[in-house]
Amino acid sequence: MNLSKKAPDIKDDLEHILQYAGDVLEEFRNKNIFITGGTGFFGIWILETLAWANAKLNLNIEAVVLTRNIENFNKKAPHIVSNKSFSFIEDDVKKFKYPKQKFNYIIHAATDSIIKYDNIKSISAFDDLVEGTRHVLDFAVSCKANNILYVSSGAVYGKQPNNLSHVPEDYLGAPDLSLLNSVYAEGKRTAEMLCTLYSNKYNLSIKIARCFAFVGPYLPLDKHFAIGNFILNLIENKPIIIKGDGTPVRSYLYVSDLVIWLLTILVKGKNCYPYNVGSEEEVSIESLAKIIAGFSKKPLEIEIQTKKSNLNVIDRYVPSTKRAQKELKLKQIVDLESSIYKTKRFVDLLKTEIENI
Repeated sequence: MNLSKKAPDIKDDLEHILQYAGDVLEEFRNKNIFITGGTGFFGIWILETLAWANAKLNLNIEAVVLTRNIENFNKKAPHIVSNKSFSFIEDDVKKFKYPKQKFNYIIHAATDSIIKYDNIKSISAFDDLVEGTRHVLDFAVSCKANNILYVSSGAVYGKQPNNLSHVPEDYLGAPDLSLLNSVYAEGKRTAEMLCTLYSNKYNLSIKIARCFAFVGPYLPLDKHFAIGNFILNLIENKPIIIKGDGTPVRSYLYVSDLVIWLLTILVKGKNCYPYNVGSEEEVSIESLAKIIAGFSKKPLEIEIQTKKSNLNVIDRYVPSTKRAQKELKLKQIVDLESSIYKTKRFVDLLKTEIENI
């Protein structure tokens, strides 16, 4: 669903970020930032934030953004592409030619969690995660970047035990290497190891954010994210389809809180010391569907496609964020229902704008 023909109305969210991360953003004044994955869900929000901070606080931040397809991004966010504070490099993260200027910060967020697993694509995806990270770290060494953020994933813990309600950073679980769909998780783990190796060898300051699940404007609604699928069903007034049995438990952090957390970890986090990023507000997929259906003006059918198992085993993916709360004073500010409402409102507004063009 490509609706972003005009600059979106996300002013409240951007002001929310400035309110809670203004001191962090001040650290970027007159600085250069290199960003990979800058045109994805995380990246576009980082760019929206930097553009807003420049306009409101006169920070004079400049960013160079690596992207695989600038034309597609221009269709989604022309106001970002045309912003004079940003320049774009269209290339592969594994082999892009290094820009000549020095960068104070690097945000490495290039990833693709939407992988169709087969022998060829899985190997390519693993290379993107590992060789891409190595290429970025080599660039950090060459440009003498002061500070680097590696955007990792909660997938590195492997399957969350049923008796562990919220997985902490010191949980030593791991993906099952016999499964093809462990490619993404193991690629992220290997990339974290590279961060540790490069930090020790080259004295790089590398911060690691292990990200879980999120919701907000710009989230792809037609991909494999349940919350996005359900919001799309709501907007199109169609039955909400739960492809499984509805028992998996997830949590969702709103994207403005996500940006606050990522930027704070970059500036204030400890070196090679991972921080979980996400919400502790757990919800089953079935309950999530009911919450989203509740936003409909008329009853919305919920269809569960798989029978519930008699086994008392629940698929969980929920972080403990005590480390970030205690050490970085971070917290979830936007609750789940508000997050859903704000995401739906964003899409509704864009639909109305496009229909009126």
